[in-house]
Amino acid sequence: MSPSAKQSLSYRDAGVDIDAGDALVNAIKPFAKRTMRDGVLGGIGGFGALFEISKKYRNPVLVSGTDGVGTKLKLAFQLNRHDTVGIDLVAMSVNDILVQGAEPLFFLDYFSCGKLDVGTASRVIKGIAAGCEQAGCALIGGETAEMPGMYPEGEYDLAGFAVGVAEKDRLIDGTKITPGDAVIGLASSGIHSNGYSLVRRIIDVAKPDLDAGFHGRTLADALMQPTRIYVKPLLKLMEAIEVKGMAHITGGGLVENIPRVLPDSVVAEIQKEAWEMPPLFNWLQENGNVADDEMHRVFNCGIGMAVIVAREDAEKAVALLRDAGETVWQIGNIRQRTGEEPQTVVR
Repeated sequence: MSPSAKQSLSYRDAGVDIDAGDALVNAIKPFAKRTMRDGVLGGIGGFGALFEISKKYRNPVLVSGTDGVGTKLKLAFQLNRHDTVGIDLVAMSVNDILVQGAEPLFFLDYFSCGKLDVGTASRVIKGIAAGCEQAGCALIGGETAEMPGMYPEGEYDLAGFAVGVAEKDRLIDGTKITPGDAVIGLASSGIHSNGYSLVRRIIDVAKPDLDAGFHGRTLADALMQPTRIYVKPLLKLMEAIEVKGMAHITGGGLVENIPRVLPDSVVAEIQKEAWEMPPLFNWLQENGNVADDEMHRVFNCGIGMAVIVAREDAEKAVALLRDAGETVWQIGNIRQRTGEEPQTVVR
């Protein structure tokens, strides 16, 4: 073919739907508008988002976190359920910065796919906006990337980024935790967004009917229940009493996440009889023949957030959290560590 006869190629020939991108931006704006809060100076549509830190902070420290939804997305694709994974995305980041004493301010998302389906993407981003509303933070920006050839048809990936703020002298780093302190557990809404590689393996082996009834809903509903966002009740708790430490119970369960906030000299001793493990975790354990130690290492087992307070504040903390709508138990205590023993034990 002569140079003059060569085909003229465009972005559309590469598989990118330019019109779909514009349609998605227009679809996002109403969802993002509902999340606006004081401090937002510029949001969706610009090259960068702008946020002004409130003058109420004397010595502000920014706290940031980023995460994804993990292989829970594979189950979302299988079930064609895209409405709640956005909540999971927000929860994973805002709960992480919350445990350091930070109030989430704003959130940005990254949605990538092979070919953009505006309907599916809109459902995902509507969930992201719902998560931001629950957390009280603004959805002020993000990126939608259409990358032909990178993903199987109908699949996508998600990532999120949250920024919060805390007074420097009120940061929570666990250094004040001492023997005798109480460990309070806040109920999870389900599996949250960790352990789904094992969940999917159990499903492959057990081959359950995911549409079958399961404790008042379908098994699919239980498996896809979005991650609980603890921001608003715990911010109120921090205003009322001194919180010495918090741990978001993600991958690694209680035994690997609580030690992240403990001084080397102490151990968190958790009593598993203090709360009843939800039926979904019993189903996973029975159908996967999963050992207790593995359950405690992989799943939250019904505790999505651990909060450590002084013993004399424990009763008040439980009452305040229950009044805020949380299901709460005192699940353990802090004691002196002996030698090189594990820093969290579940008995």
